[in-house]
Amino acid sequence: MGLSWMRRGQKFFTMIFLGMIGTLFWGSGSKAFRNSHPQWIESGSGIKRVFLYEAKKLGVPILKASIGIENGSFGNGRLLYQVQATVVSLHSFRLLMEMNNRFLSILEADTCLPLQYVKEIDQKGFLIRKKNYFQTINFDFINKKIEVEKKGSNEKQEYFLSPGTYDPLSMFAKCYLKDEIIPGQDIRMSIFDGIKLRQMVFYTKSEKMKSKRWGEVETICLESNTSFSTFEEREGKIRIWYTTYREKIPMAIELDLPLGNLLFELEEIKGG
Repeated sequence: MGLSWMRRGQKFFTMIFLGMIGTLFWGSGSKAFRNSHPQWIESGSGIKRVFLYEAKKLGVPILKASIGIENGSFGNGRLLYQVQATVVSLHSFRLLMEMNNRFLSILEADTCLPLQYVKEIDQKGFLIRKKNYFQTINFDFINKKIEVEKKGSNEKQEYFLSPGTYDPLSMFAKCYLKDEIIPGQDIRMSIFDGIKLRQMVFYTKSEKMKSKRWGEVETICLESNTSFSTFEEREGKIRIWYTTYREKIPMAIELDLPLGNLLFELEEIKGG
């Protein structure tokens, strides 16, 4: 199968989180990731590609993030993908915002519809609410319901599941691997992140952007209004830029937050 599965459209959202939206819609904790660039490539893990990002303020690195895509594996006779993301804060910013967050989405390879979305949240600081929990979200499209469980709680919440609903990382996979994205089109998405169902519309346009590592590149920018749960559901924007050539590399993700803009720039690509 090689890398053909990655090159089919490879239209990014990253959305991801939205990976980075992951930064604000979610979070997680593992001390092993502190003080280092989060990496998902491990011996025998099957991870094929990992995008590593860094965000700075006044020239000082404050957050590092990663999004990793694992090639198909089989579960109950179905071909599946796994998408993983991390967001961690660096020492220079931890008095204001400390994050050590992880996310995992398991999804059907053919449709990119999610089966399970798992997030660990471990965050605190002057700028954000303190949160520390482990949450599992199961998507049951046959019975049209979403089940949400928190570790340590016997309660299980249920939500109605409409067709075409994604979690943030399965949305990333759909946009990156499946969807054709054309400048000028509107992309409508229904996203459930474990907190609320979000109806988002991404507007697209062609744009040139400068990268310290890759120079000036032609990109398509996706932009949408959204609310951020980390900031009491206040409104902001998300923008994602990916290259228009070859593999449609996700170059940058910008979050226009209630407290100011935060730009994640691609630092490194690992894997096949």
